[in-house]
Amino acid sequence: SRGRGLVIEFAFEPWRDPLVPGESVAVNGTCLTVVRCDSTRFTADVLRETEQRTGLAELKPGDKVNLERAMKSNARLGGHIVQGHVDGRGTLISKTPKGRDFALTFRCGRVIACGCVEKGSIAVNGVSLTVSGLGDDWFRVDVIPTTLRETNLGSLKVGDSVNLETDVL
Repeated sequence: SRGRGLVIEFAFEPWRDPLVPGESVAVNGTCLTVVRCDSTRFTADVLRETEQRTGLAELKPGDKVNLERAMKSNARLGGHIVQGHVDGRGTLISKTPKGRDFALTFRCGRVIACGCVEKGSIAVNGVSLTVSGLGDDWFRVDVIPTTLRETNLGSLKVGDSVNLETDVL
């Protein structure tokens, strides 16, 4: 819905603990505030800044997105600390099989590349991954089959855009 601003509704499999209005949910790595919700849907308002920095405005009904709830302070930390503050966009430039895994290479521009280190972390559409290769304006990550199957990274095609967040630490 557009009107006075972008409002998006997301459908999801029910979580054990129900969502509540005001809660933060990362959508493709973009932190959004739940405005309305029930057990299988939630609605979020999207700031114009968020529209310009992320790919949320490009979503079409039925597109698969990665959803992640905010971490509780007493929870186990897996992966790296992701804030849901997208630093910029990247474009998939190659998807190469490596045995059972895949190497995904993204063009990201110099600013994002400068925020990366090899063997450091980067979030691609909110998925925490390890940088396995790095250049002046690109990076590569190696992805296991489970990650490809359980996230929207598996459906990416060369030329597709993604949200990127470099490691805050």
